[in-house]
Amino acid sequence: MNRRNWNEEETCIALALYYKIPFGKIDKNNPSIIAVAEKLNRTPSALAMKMCNLAHFDKTLQRENKTGLPHGSKMDEYVWKKYAMEFDKLAQINESLKITLPNIADSIIHEGHNIEYSAKYRIGQQFFRDAVLSAYNNTCCITGISIPELLIASHIKPWSKSDDKNEKANPRNGLCLNALHDRAFDQGYITLDKNYTIIVSDRLKKKRHLDEKTKEWICAYEGQHIILPCRSLPDLKYIEYHQDTIFQP
Repeated sequence: MNRRNWNEEETCIALALYYKIPFGKIDKNNPSIIAVAEKLNRTPSALAMKMCNLAHFDKTLQRENKTGLPHGSKMDEYVWKKYAMEFDKLAQINESLKITLPNIADSIIHEGHNIEYSAKYRIGQQFFRDAVLSAYNNTCCITGISIPELLIASHIKPWSKSDDKNEKANPRNGLCLNALHDRAFDQGYITLDKNYTIIVSDRLKKKRHLDEKTKEWICAYEGQHIILPCRSLPDLKYIEYHQDTIFQP
Protein backbone atom coordinates (compact mmCIF):
# COMPACT_ATOMS: atom_id res chain seq x y z
CA MET A 1 0.00 0.00 0.00
CA ASN A 2 1.30 3.47 -0.90
CA ARG A 3 1.99 5.92 1.90
CA ARG A 4 -0.32 8.91 1.77
CA ASN A 5 -1.78 11.44 4.15
CA TRP A 6 -5.17 10.79 5.69
CA ASN A 7 -7.86 13.04 4.27
CA GLU A 8 -10.89 14.41 6.15
CA GLU A 9 -13.30 11.73 4.93
CA GLU A 10 -11.02 8.85 5.91
CA THR A 11 -10.33 10.38 9.31
CA CYS A 12 -14.08 10.80 9.90
CA ILE A 13 -14.56 7.10 9.15
CA ALA A 14 -11.83 6.33 11.70
CA LEU A 15 -13.64 8.56 14.21
CA ALA A 16 -16.99 6.87 13.63
CA LEU A 17 -15.32 3.50 14.10
CA TYR A 18 -13.58 4.79 17.23
CA TYR A 19 -16.94 5.37 18.89
CA LYS A 20 -18.15 1.89 17.92
CA ILE A 21 -15.28 -0.21 19.25
CA PRO A 22 -14.31 -0.42 22.96
CA PHE A 23 -10.97 1.30 23.50
CA GLY A 24 -9.36 -1.91 24.72
CA LYS A 25 -10.29 -3.64 21.45
CA ILE A 26 -8.70 -1.08 19.14
CA ASP A 27 -6.11 -3.40 17.67
CA LYS A 28 -4.78 -4.32 14.27
CA ASN A 29 -6.23 -7.83 14.72
CA ASN A 30 -9.80 -6.61 15.31
CA PRO A 31 -11.94 -7.98 12.42
CA SER A 32 -13.83 -4.72 11.97
CA ILE A 33 -10.62 -2.71 11.77
CA ILE A 34 -9.15 -5.19 9.30
CA ALA A 35 -12.25 -4.97 7.10
CA VAL A 36 -12.46 -1.18 7.09
CA ALA A 37 -8.71 -0.82 6.53
CA GLU A 38 -8.93 -3.04 3.47
CA LYS A 39 -11.67 -0.90 1.94
CA LEU A 40 -9.70 2.26 2.71
CA ASN A 41 -6.57 0.75 1.19
CA ARG A 42 -4.84 1.14 4.55
CA THR A 43 -3.15 -1.35 6.82
CA PRO A 44 -5.04 -2.43 9.96
CA SER A 45 -2.11 -1.09 11.98
CA ALA A 46 -2.47 2.34 10.36
CA LEU A 47 -6.21 2.48 11.02
CA ALA A 48 -5.81 1.33 14.64
CA MET A 49 -3.11 3.97 15.15
CA LYS A 50 -5.34 6.65 13.62
CA MET A 51 -8.12 5.72 16.04
CA CYS A 52 -5.68 5.92 18.95
CA ASN A 53 -4.47 9.30 17.70
CA LEU A 54 -8.06 10.53 17.81
CA ALA A 55 -8.47 9.06 21.31
CA HIS A 56 -5.79 11.45 22.52
CA PHE A 57 -8.34 14.29 22.27
CA ASP A 58 -11.07 12.45 24.19
CA LYS A 59 -11.20 14.06 27.63
CA THR A 60 -13.67 11.51 29.00
CA LEU A 61 -11.21 8.77 28.13
CA GLN A 62 -8.50 10.64 30.01
CA ARG A 63 -10.59 10.24 33.17
CA GLU A 64 -9.73 6.53 32.98
CA ASN A 65 -6.01 7.38 32.73
CA LYS A 66 -6.04 6.41 29.06
CA THR A 67 -4.58 8.98 26.73
CA GLY A 68 -4.37 7.43 23.28
CA LEU A 69 -1.37 8.32 21.13
CA PRO A 70 -0.07 11.89 21.51
CA HIS A 71 1.66 12.41 18.16
CA GLY A 72 -1.27 12.79 15.82
CA SER A 73 -1.61 15.06 12.83
CA LYS A 74 -3.27 18.44 12.43
CA MET A 75 -6.00 16.61 10.52
CA ASP A 76 -6.72 14.45 13.59
CA GLU A 77 -7.20 17.51 15.77
CA TYR A 78 -9.26 19.25 13.08
CA VAL A 79 -11.60 16.29 12.63
CA TRP A 80 -11.99 15.80 16.38
CA LYS A 81 -12.88 19.45 16.95
CA LYS A 82 -15.26 19.53 13.99
CA TYR A 83 -16.99 16.15 14.23
CA ALA A 84 -16.47 14.58 17.67
CA MET A 85 -19.79 15.94 18.94
CA GLU A 86 -21.56 15.89 15.57
CA PHE A 87 -23.22 12.56 16.22
CA ASP A 88 -25.79 12.97 13.48
CA LYS A 89 -22.97 13.23 10.94
CA LEU A 90 -21.11 10.30 12.44
CA ALA A 91 -24.34 8.29 12.33
CA GLN A 92 -24.64 9.14 8.63
CA ILE A 93 -21.08 7.95 8.10
CA ASN A 94 -22.08 4.77 9.90
CA GLU A 95 -24.99 4.39 7.49
CA SER A 96 -22.76 5.00 4.49
CA LEU A 97 -20.44 2.23 5.61
CA LYS A 98 -23.23 -0.25 4.95
CA ILE A 99 -23.46 1.05 1.38
CA THR A 100 -19.85 1.61 0.43
CA LEU A 101 -18.58 -1.32 2.48
CA PRO A 102 -21.30 -3.94 1.86
CA ASN A 103 -19.06 -6.94 2.48
CA ILE A 104 -18.27 -5.90 6.04
CA ALA A 105 -21.68 -4.75 7.23
CA ASP A 106 -21.98 -7.55 9.76
CA SER A 107 -18.52 -7.06 11.25
CA ILE A 108 -18.83 -3.29 11.52
CA ILE A 109 -22.43 -2.76 12.37
CA HIS A 110 -23.15 -5.78 14.54
CA GLU A 111 -19.76 -6.57 16.03
CA GLY A 112 -20.61 -10.27 15.86
CA HIS A 113 -24.00 -10.12 17.59
CA ASN A 114 -27.24 -11.30 16.00
CA ILE A 115 -29.70 -8.50 16.57
CA GLU A 116 -33.12 -8.15 14.92
CA TYR A 117 -34.18 -4.76 13.63
CA SER A 118 -37.54 -3.33 12.62
CA ALA A 119 -38.19 -2.64 8.96
CA LYS A 120 -38.72 0.94 10.08
CA TYR A 121 -35.05 1.34 10.83
CA ARG A 122 -34.32 4.80 12.20
CA ILE A 123 -31.05 6.34 11.06
CA GLY A 124 -28.69 6.83 13.96
CA GLN A 125 -30.06 4.06 16.16
CA GLN A 126 -27.38 1.55 15.29
CA PHE A 127 -24.58 4.06 15.72
CA PHE A 128 -26.09 5.06 19.08
CA ARG A 129 -26.34 1.45 20.26
CA ASP A 130 -22.82 0.58 19.21
CA ALA A 131 -21.36 3.77 20.69
CA VAL A 132 -23.15 3.31 24.03
CA LEU A 133 -22.33 -0.39 24.42
CA SER A 134 -18.75 0.29 23.38
CA ALA A 135 -18.40 3.08 25.97
CA TYR A 136 -19.61 0.72 28.71
CA ASN A 137 -17.53 -2.20 27.44
CA ASN A 138 -20.72 -4.16 26.75
CA THR A 139 -21.69 -4.16 30.42
CA CYS A 140 -24.89 -3.08 32.15
CA CYS A 141 -24.00 0.01 34.16
CA ILE A 142 -26.26 -1.04 37.06
CA THR A 143 -25.84 -4.81 37.42
CA GLY A 144 -22.62 -5.56 35.54
CA ILE A 145 -24.38 -8.06 33.25
CA SER A 146 -22.26 -8.52 30.13
CA ILE A 147 -24.44 -10.73 27.92
CA PRO A 148 -24.91 -8.71 24.69
CA GLU A 149 -28.32 -10.19 23.93
CA LEU A 150 -29.63 -8.85 27.26
CA LEU A 151 -28.23 -5.32 26.87
CA ILE A 152 -30.00 -2.23 25.59
CA ALA A 153 -28.65 1.20 24.73
CA SER A 154 -31.18 3.29 26.65
CA HIS A 155 -31.85 6.91 25.83
CA ILE A 156 -31.86 9.07 28.94
CA LYS A 157 -33.90 11.74 27.21
CA PRO A 158 -36.34 9.68 25.13
CA TRP A 159 -35.72 9.30 21.39
CA SER A 160 -39.10 10.85 20.60
CA LYS A 161 -38.23 13.97 22.62
CA SER A 162 -34.62 14.24 21.46
CA ASP A 163 -33.31 16.65 18.87
CA ASP A 164 -32.40 15.01 15.55
CA LYS A 165 -29.10 16.82 15.22
CA ASN A 166 -27.57 16.78 18.68
CA GLU A 167 -29.35 14.23 20.88
CA LYS A 168 -30.77 11.16 19.16
CA ALA A 169 -27.42 9.62 18.19
CA ASN A 170 -25.45 11.17 21.05
CA PRO A 171 -23.96 8.45 23.30
CA ARG A 172 -23.82 11.00 26.13
CA ASN A 173 -27.61 10.70 26.08
CA GLY A 174 -27.35 6.98 26.74
CA LEU A 175 -26.90 4.27 29.35
CA CYS A 176 -26.12 0.60 28.83
CA LEU A 177 -28.78 -1.32 30.75
CA ASN A 178 -30.14 -4.83 30.94
CA ALA A 179 -33.68 -5.28 29.63
CA LEU A 180 -35.43 -5.11 33.02
CA HIS A 181 -33.66 -1.98 34.27
CA ASP A 182 -34.04 -0.39 30.85
CA ARG A 183 -37.79 -0.78 31.12
CA ALA A 184 -37.82 0.47 34.71
CA PHE A 185 -35.77 3.50 33.67
CA ASP A 186 -37.99 4.15 30.66
CA GLN A 187 -41.12 4.05 32.84
CA GLY A 188 -39.59 6.36 35.44
CA TYR A 189 -39.32 3.81 38.22
CA ILE A 190 -35.59 4.48 38.56
CA THR A 191 -33.41 7.47 37.78
CA LEU A 192 -29.99 8.93 38.59
CA ASP A 193 -28.88 11.97 40.53
CA LYS A 194 -26.09 14.35 39.52
CA ASN A 195 -23.52 12.02 41.10
CA TYR A 196 -24.78 9.08 38.99
CA THR A 197 -26.32 7.44 42.04
CA ILE A 198 -29.39 5.23 41.51
CA ILE A 199 -32.73 6.43 42.88
CA VAL A 200 -35.75 4.10 43.05
CA SER A 201 -39.29 5.42 42.86
CA ASP A 202 -41.49 5.13 45.95
CA ARG A 203 -44.34 4.25 43.59
CA LEU A 204 -42.53 1.11 42.51
CA LYS A 205 -41.78 0.16 46.11
CA LYS A 206 -45.48 0.44 46.94
CA LYS A 207 -46.80 -1.53 43.95
CA ARG A 208 -48.97 -4.35 45.26
CA HIS A 209 -48.84 -6.62 42.24
CA LEU A 210 -45.08 -6.52 41.73
CA ASP A 211 -43.49 -9.79 42.82
CA GLU A 212 -40.93 -9.54 45.58
CA LYS A 213 -38.05 -10.96 43.55
CA THR A 214 -38.41 -8.35 40.83
CA LYS A 215 -38.88 -5.56 43.37
CA GLU A 216 -35.84 -6.76 45.28
CA TRP A 217 -33.67 -6.91 42.16
CA ILE A 218 -34.49 -3.30 41.35
CA CYS A 219 -34.44 -1.88 44.87
CA ALA A 220 -31.20 -3.65 45.79
CA TYR A 221 -29.23 -1.16 43.71
CA GLU A 222 -30.73 1.97 45.26
CA GLY A 223 -28.03 4.34 46.49
CA GLN A 224 -25.29 2.70 44.45
CA HIS A 225 -23.27 4.46 41.76
CA ILE A 226 -23.58 3.20 38.23
CA ILE A 227 -20.53 1.78 36.49
CA LEU A 228 -19.26 4.81 34.60
CA PRO A 229 -18.27 4.48 30.94
CA CYS A 230 -14.70 4.83 29.75
CA ARG A 231 -15.90 7.57 27.39
CA SER A 232 -19.08 9.49 26.55
CA LEU A 233 -19.96 10.18 30.20
CA PRO A 234 -23.73 10.80 30.51
CA ASP A 235 -24.45 14.51 30.22
CA LEU A 236 -26.03 15.86 33.40
CA LYS A 237 -28.54 17.90 31.40
CA TYR A 238 -30.10 14.62 30.22
CA ILE A 239 -30.03 13.20 33.75
CA GLU A 240 -31.83 16.32 34.99
CA TYR A 241 -34.39 16.01 32.19
CA HIS A 242 -35.09 12.40 33.20
CA GLN A 243 -35.46 13.38 36.87
CA ASP A 244 -37.83 16.26 36.10
CA THR A 245 -39.87 14.75 33.27
CA ILE A 246 -39.77 10.94 33.36
CA PHE A 247 -39.12 9.89 36.96
CA GLN A 248 -42.09 9.02 39.16
CA PRO A 249 -41.16 10.00 42.75
